[in-house]
Amino acid sequence: MSEERQPFTDEDLVVLATDVVARARQLGADEADAYLLSGIESSVSVRRGEVERLIEAGSRSVSIRVIREKRTAVCNTSDFTPRALDALVQSAVELAKISEPDEFAGLPAKEDLASDYGAGLGLFDESIESLTVDEMKDVVLRAERAAFDFDARVTNSEGAEFAAERGQLVLANSLGFAGTFPYTAASFAVSVIADDADGKKRNDSWFSAERRLHRLESPEEVGRRAAARAVRKLGAVKVRTREAPVVWDPLMAARLARMVAAAASGEAMFKRATFLFGLEGEQVGSPLCTIIDDATLPGRLASRPFDGEGVTTRRHAVIDGGRFGAFLFDSYYGRRTGRRTTGSAARTGDSIGIGYGNLVWQPGATPAKEIIGGVPDGLYLTDLMGHSVNSVTGDLSLGAAGVWIEHGELTYPVTEINVSGNLKQMLRDVDAVGDDLLWMAGSAAPTVRVERMTVSGL
Repeated sequence: MSEERQPFTDEDLVVLATDVVARARQLGADEADAYLLSGIESSVSVRRGEVERLIEAGSRSVSIRVIREKRTAVCNTSDFTPRALDALVQSAVELAKISEPDEFAGLPAKEDLASDYGAGLGLFDESIESLTVDEMKDVVLRAERAAFDFDARVTNSEGAEFAAERGQLVLANSLGFAGTFPYTAASFAVSVIADDADGKKRNDSWFSAERRLHRLESPEEVGRRAAARAVRKLGAVKVRTREAPVVWDPLMAARLARMVAAAASGEAMFKRATFLFGLEGEQVGSPLCTIIDDATLPGRLASRPFDGEGVTTRRHAVIDGGRFGAFLFDSYYGRRTGRRTTGSAARTGDSIGIGYGNLVWQPGATPAKEIIGGVPDGLYLTDLMGHSVNSVTGDLSLGAAGVWIEHGELTYPVTEINVSGNLKQMLRDVDAVGDDLLWMAGSAAPTVRVERMTVSGL
């Protein structure tokens, strides 16, 4: 076995990260931190009852951020040999010497760093660690079979896949912080194709993703949902352009919540590139709108005890009863704006920015059926395509599909349409929120109705 393939214990990984930071300091860094991930990923893919692919692969990476005389450099590697780590640190220090200085560069304040490393968050599930290939295969075969059994018009499969990962995250910095926690995640999805009487095909899918195995939806439920979504598209037509109520299904409402959360970034505030600029503490939406960013929810996929800089995570009310709470900051944009980090630093590889944890549109008290039943003529939105959202103005225009509502009933599928509006006005026009909260990976939302949007078609 080669040197780089030798296994590391959790303690070894912490020592490795702290040694990388110490080496950077020895070479002249004023400040440094190291972000390390080490894990194993397994997946099983099937199609039409046959296994197509089995994968089990280990992955690991370490990223170092070096700050010298307010000049910053970030480098990363997947090679954990001593020689490679020395080269990594030396490269980062040398790059920092020639980067542009920035007076706001630096690690977080020491008092903001976490002291609790997530023992109570339930981020690791031993049952995922012990999953066998046969067990994963059984789940996706059952999901695909349930999709075919749902309706005879489901004629083909684009495949079903189960993926599981388990690993360790370590973050160490030159302020003496060395935080670590183990993590697991499991997910599976199925995608199928339905045919109408004329042979026209429509496809759709469904998935379930969780940190803990017991929270996954049943294979049969995922298969039925995928099939129902595909079959529901058969015979889809365009509609004439009009203004109409739009009922966002939970999957789409979660996407709407993410659009709003993206506008609450401290970076966007600093650049004045958000429609929420200057509105902290102001009523920006209906009292039915409450969107929470919370990385401290036990067992959820976007939960973590500390952010990408080691700062304690917490709960944030982005929108609370229609009132805009506050922007989200990492330490850099906190300093640039005279604020303090909110524990919202997101880190992937050599990228550090502002993100959010679990994003939840809080449910209301109205059954989804009643929300639809209150629409005489409107759209039940199930799909969005594209990314045309102007974060400065809040203007939104996206390709869409769904089911048309007539006299409070879902009647016929619609496609090749466009929905447009303005996020500020849409938040004000939310006039119903369902009681059907649905978790989808690190987001959750219920059915949400927006009183009026423009639906463009014929």
